[in-house]
Amino acid sequence: MTAWSYSSLKTFEQCPKKYYHLKVLKDVKDKRGTASIYGEKVHTAAEEFIRDNTPLAPEFRFLTSILDVIAAIPGEKLCEVKLGIAKDDGGLKPTDFYAEDVWWRGIADLVILQGDTALSIDYKTGKNTRYADTKQLDAVAAALFTHYPKLTKIKSALAFVVSKDFIHKEHTADMRDSYFASFQPQLDSLADAEQSGVWNPKSGPLCAYCPVTDCEHNRA
Repeated sequence: MTAWSYSSLKTFEQCPKKYYHLKVLKDVKDKRGTASIYGEKVHTAAEEFIRDNTPLAPEFRFLTSILDVIAAIPGEKLCEVKLGIAKDDGGLKPTDFYAEDVWWRGIADLVILQGDTALSIDYKTGKNTRYADTKQLDAVAAALFTHYPKLTKIKSALAFVVSKDFIHKEHTADMRDSYFASFQPQLDSLADAEQSGVWNPKSGPLCAYCPVTDCEHNRA
């Protein structure tokens, strides 16, 4: 099966046809809206501030208070950590993000190692935490336990840098396999689509913004 990530699996759930064109045929590129471009700039500013102590540009100085809190947390700070997981005799093993045997890929915005524990932080630029999706934290935590086998506990957080809110979650090493197993129903559906070649479109509110213009549901 094609290597998957949390975001690619979400795309498949949203619309198998969109996934097919983006990830299999690769004949279209996702439309990047202003929110996506802004989010990328915020991630870069936060990374450079934490990693290099680079001063924030005037437009991002509102991040100062929350990034100062994060910067003061003790431990070894690793920014934009690219993680790859491969399957090995039914189990999981760490591999390079771009390796040929990679099964899952993910990126941790910031990891702070503290001996046998760690903190994992994902920056979010959305303003509403009500519908925060924490399952991506599970996948990243599982990958970190695989890459850093000495870890026994990980505290994860979605850091909403605009509203200055944190959504917290805790993980223990014995939960690693269950995290990846929780995605199996979606992965089975993806494998079925790959084997059958059937990628059915799904109609939804995002159809108007979809790059697959030959779809019957595209209202662009």
